[in-house]
Amino acid sequence: MNSRGAALVLVLWLVALLTTTIAAFALTARVEHLQGRTMGDMAAGQELAHAGVDYALSRMRGTPGQPAWHADGRPYRWQFADHRITLRIIDETGKVDLNQASPVLLQGLLRAVGAEQARAQQLAGAIMDWRDNDDLKQPGGGAESSDYAAAGYPYGAKNARFDSIGELQRVLGMDAALYAQLAPHITVFGAAQPNPRFAQGPVLTAMGLDAAVLLAQREREDAAAAIGDTAGGAMTASGSGTYSVDSRVMLVGERQAVTRAVVRLNPEGSAGAPYTVLRWEQGAAAK
Repeated sequence: MNSRGAALVLVLWLVALLTTTIAAFALTARVEHLQGRTMGDMAAGQELAHAGVDYALSRMRGTPGQPAWHADGRPYRWQFADHRITLRIIDETGKVDLNQASPVLLQGLLRAVGAEQARAQQLAGAIMDWRDNDDLKQPGGGAESSDYAAAGYPYGAKNARFDSIGELQRVLGMDAALYAQLAPHITVFGAAQPNPRFAQGPVLTAMGLDAAVLLAQREREDAAAAIGDTAGGAMTASGSGTYSVDSRVMLVGERQAVTRAVVRLNPEGSAGAPYTVLRWEQGAAAK
């Protein structure tokens, strides 16, 4: 009886072990299936977001039957392949150019996105010191190579133009949170003074303009047309031809596939692609 009892216990343990192994395998298979499905949905979403960029840019050249969209950041919605795609286009001349903006404009933008006065003054000076070709610190603040060394940085002030807005993250005093606030409003493809026709609220404020009044005026101009209407508002004068496009595709589970691009339209009738990519980012975001 003892041998039979021990054998029964052993069999029961083996059954339990096999059951656990099978359950673990089934769970792993399910997780891998869900992961594969999620990755597949995201890949498809990225292709749709890319299509959104192409469509948005096609709407920047108006025709009598299809007036141009506005490049001032207002949202447009496009239904494509059973997905809703939200598009925003901003002319790069509506942003603050890191290589051309004055210290006053830079400081105004920093203040407009929430930086305190002292920090805004220091960072505006540090941006100027990063791009100028001397080792003289800006009046009232700034950061030259000696300051980077004192702070333990393995590099100093660049003393040359910004090649991309991402480079701003290397400037002494900048942090991720403040950079995230600034990124939608800065460029290296703009002008010394932003064009208020295309500027967003913080840029308008930095320019000393009444952002609330100007933005309300834009809303009134667009009130007659539903967002995403084929008319897209009144026919607009052509912009600079260099635009940032934000394309977002709604996916299952409140997720979004996002493509952000900065592109320059090529002349109509020219051979090759209709636009040149200056910056391209893809990713995912929650709703």
